[in-house]
Amino acid sequence: MIIKYIFDRLVSLIGLLFLWPILIVVAIIIKVKMPGGPVFFVQNRVGKGGKLFRCHKFRTMIPVKNAEGSNSKKGNKEWSTISVAGDSRITPLGAKLRHYKLDELPGLWDVLIGNMSFVGPRPDVPGYADRLVGDDRDVLKLRPGITGPATLKYRLEDEMISEYVAQKQKEGDTRSIQDIAVEYNDNIIYPDKVRLNCYYYRHYSFIKDIQMIFCTVFGKKMKYADEII
Repeated sequence: MIIKYIFDRLVSLIGLLFLWPILIVVAIIIKVKMPGGPVFFVQNRVGKGGKLFRCHKFRTMIPVKNAEGSNSKKGNKEWSTISVAGDSRITPLGAKLRHYKLDELPGLWDVLIGNMSFVGPRPDVPGYADRLVGDDRDVLKLRPGITGPATLKYRLEDEMISEYVAQKQKEGDTRSIQDIAVEYNDNIIYPDKVRLNCYYYRHYSFIKDIQMIFCTVFGKKMKYADEII
């Protein structure tokens, strides 16, 4: 994957050189529209080889004290990894940043310094990565990516979880929204993401990487692993 490594460093550097005005504008808007909290959301995530690194995004939620407290260590109730459409923690500005993927722009720095790649599995919190067993641990042989097959397939993940929560509530489920969301993520979405990411590792193609980046930027779909993502 030497070509992938060189591509990541070169393109992330070019991206930062050309996009720094947008980064500054977004940072200013966040500071003005979402006062009382930091511009960036920085959190420990699991990288290649299972090593922790500091992942950077623009903040899209209201500030939460101890965001990396005991829940993030336990994994399945980590406050920021599982959200639903209309989540009250996501600000109106944050929703727009997420919709247009602008919250991911600081990830260019993580790619430049070698903690992430443009394409790969999304970086997990420790609690989820610890669940990987057997061949599924192949996922940890990859650098986490800003986009990837699982990211493309679940680009509307918040809306999917929201629909599941609404259906369960309609059926009389009295659990909290977060508990229902975690159930759907843990039993349906996360295992499928692991499957796709393992396929990516075992059938790596630089051409597919370029195609996935293109589809991410322009909101297109593509055929991958015998399905449309």
